[in-house]
Amino acid sequence: MARLEKLPVDKISFDKIHVNRWFIVANPTSGNRNFSKKWKLIQQLLRDKNIHFSFSITQFVKHEIELVQNAVKQGYRNFISVGGDGTLHHVVNAIMLQRYVKTSDITIAVIPLGTGNDWIKTYNIPNNIKKSIEIINQKKTILQDIGVLETGDQKMTYFNNAAGLGYDAYIVNKLKKLKSFGSLSYLLAGIYGLFFYKKSIFSISFDDKKIETNCLMTVIGLCKFSGGGMQFTKNVDVSDGFFDITIAKNITFLDLVLNINKLYSGKIVDHKKCETYKTKEICVQPKNHKTFIQADGELIGTGKVTAKILEKAIKFVVN
Repeated sequence: MARLEKLPVDKISFDKIHVNRWFIVANPTSGNRNFSKKWKLIQQLLRDKNIHFSFSITQFVKHEIELVQNAVKQGYRNFISVGGDGTLHHVVNAIMLQRYVKTSDITIAVIPLGTGNDWIKTYNIPNNIKKSIEIINQKKTILQDIGVLETGDQKMTYFNNAAGLGYDAYIVNKLKKLKSFGSLSYLLAGIYGLFFYKKSIFSISFDDKKIETNCLMTVIGLCKFSGGGMQFTKNVDVSDGFFDITIAKNITFLDLVLNINKLYSGKIVDHKKCETYKTKEICVQPKNHKTFIQADGELIGTGKVTAKILEKAIKFVVN
């Protein structure tokens, strides 16, 4: 495993870091092994582009939060997430939870190594190390909205891609045992869910609406893709200050089988049993059993959840 590089602590270094230097958080468990080889390639390509950086390698789950917050405290404002959607999710949470600087003054770039890599798809960032580094070097950025979830135990979690209750979160739970299958794991988990997931009655409140329905899932979207390339959102604008909500009602096993291609094309939202909305805040309460909640492909709890949007909260490097 690569060494941990010590962060500079003198004031002169702070100035240099702020202007020129990136702090990399790399997750060695992302994707399908071979991290050491990929990490050597990443460092070499960054140096070839004269992209100056320091780095730390995560050593345990959610280590990203500690590493990023320490780096912000020491002067870093530019971060590269090396890993998958989960790594990026934790980097985002670290930035949103810190209180040293405005979150919109911080920039995040991504070098994808994960299994699903859903967030990058919205911005047409290739799942390719060399090309993603070229994009970082181009320095094109966008201020993106961020969502914040509050679960029944008053726990706060931030998300940058999509959150959901029901079928999609059930799939995330099953993925734990299927990661060794790589990108195929999402399809296998999805098929498993078709057979075994039991729909729940959801009470959904937003704006002046209250909907109570037998529901396959409710998706709260900022970006286009989730679940390994599936599209559950419609008319996404990452900086418009609104969530894109999809409520998939009493969709049956047969409905999903007949429309499985539409899950990936995005046309599933046009199904007669799906409803789409835009809102800044939403509350979802499962009525008859506790339902899993996922954020950016990470399980964060079960049961009731409230989501609020934070407009143009973090700057991201995009294609």
